[in-house]
Amino acid sequence: MDILYLIIFFILGCFLGGFYTVFGNRLATEEYHFLPYRCDNCGHLLSFLESIPIFSYLFLKRKCRHCHKKIDGMEPLMELFTGILFAVAFYSFGFSYEFLIAIGIVSLLIIVTVSDLNYLIIPDEVLVFFILYFIIIQFLDQGIVSVFFHILTGAFLFLLMYFVMWCGEKLLKKESLGGGDVKMMFLFGLVLDPLLGTLAIFLGSLFALPMSLFLLYKNHEKVIPFGPFLLIAFTFLYFTKITPDMIVSFLRIS
Repeated sequence: MDILYLIIFFILGCFLGGFYTVFGNRLATEEYHFLPYRCDNCGHLLSFLESIPIFSYLFLKRKCRHCHKKIDGMEPLMELFTGILFAVAFYSFGFSYEFLIAIGIVSLLIIVTVSDLNYLIIPDEVLVFFILYFIIIQFLDQGIVSVFFHILTGAFLFLLMYFVMWCGEKLLKKESLGGGDVKMMFLFGLVLDPLLGTLAIFLGSLFALPMSLFLLYKNHEKVIPFGPFLLIAFTFLYFTKITPDMIVSFLRIS
């Protein structure tokens, strides 16, 4: 039965991954029509068969059937990645409030990755929605006291990231972080505790460093979207179930 659920959530994740890709692209450009799916080049409305995750991309030979323009390869990758993470979320947490938080984190990861990579934008609408989503889940799971604690944690992480941004601007004499990255840290606090939230900033910077150096060397690119790397760290910490006690014990041993 667990295998059946894994397959179901993988398929659900693939379908939602395609929607999240469209959602992230169009919301970043303030296009508020997400369904039905259409070709971004010619406007051709996609049929159901043309909208099946991954398989439609392969079946259409990576081209729109109407205008024959190549389809962006990011979409099937996001569909596959979302499907895998949805299945992993169910495998790790089963039917629980933690599972609802996990798929919320995955959804946020995909939407922000698409919008930030393509447009260097983290839409406020996305952040507001997931802030409310995580507050509701925390309230249903652990009650109002937990919600209050996590709101304080979110405020702490927001101020911490704002301080990092301020220091970066003073040192570099230019914008070092986007406002969306700073605001997103409040959202992290609704799930993580202060220590893990701070660790997410460190890990996000660590994950971003190799890509930043590569792009700087290859394209002389100086503007790197930081949001996806923060969210990768966020996802990693939540899915691995690392606790503050584990971190403290590791530091003592070291």
